[in-house]
Amino acid sequence: MNTNNEIEQEIQEKGLVAPRVTPAEIEANIASEYYFSAEEGVIGKCVNRLALDGLVIYPSDLPKRNKNLSVLTFCVLVLRNGFTVTGESACASPENFNAEIGCKIARENAVQKIWPLMGYALKDTLSKN
Repeated sequence: MNTNNEIEQEIQEKGLVAPRVTPAEIEANIASEYYFSAEEGVIGKCVNRLALDGLVIYPSDLPKRNKNLSVLTFCVLVLRNGFTVTGESACASPENFNAEIGCKIARENAVQKIWPLMGYALKDTLSKN
């Protein structure tokens, strides 16, 4: 499988110069990124709910640890215009889970969702010229 950068290099080598979305433009459109596991999301929701009620948070108030949720990684990318896209990575065998790899896969899955959005925006701009 070719990476986006390998495909971009091939496009440049073939001299294809028409307007297009590039990997660099995709990256430049990302304003911020956030990563968390499903387990962290569940705990965060619980803590937030208790805090909003003005309650003191005790460890016993938190949900029980769930290994299945701990190997599901989410990436949230916030684009320059404030729009958000998400990506996820689920590990089938908890023994193989690696948080760094999970984050990389989740981010790549989120980035893949930006391509059609920016492609649509470019096509919309080109159609008005």
